[in-house]
Amino acid sequence: MANTTSAKKATRKIARRTAINKSRRTQMRGSVRSVEAAIEKGDRAAAVEAMKQAEPQLMRAAQRNIIHKNNASRKVSRLTAQIAKLAK
Repeated sequence: MANTTSAKKATRKIARRTAINKSRRTQMRGSVRSVEAAIEKGDRAAAVEAMKQAEPQLMRAAQRNIIHKNNASRKVSRLTAQIAKLAK
């Protein structure tokens, strides 16, 4: 348990930040799921539209240290490759 006032304040800040980050992570995962669902159905147009929403969210999450930068890039790359396969 925090004893000093600065440690107590830090605990409050961490709790606020954690809540915000959880919300952003959930939103990001939802957008990725929508892309994956469109790919699963084989609907290229819907997948492209969903990807337009998902890519900025992934990169924003990486920028804010919610996920690692390379992790976000890898997800974008793999989803884009799967969408490209639908065109064939």
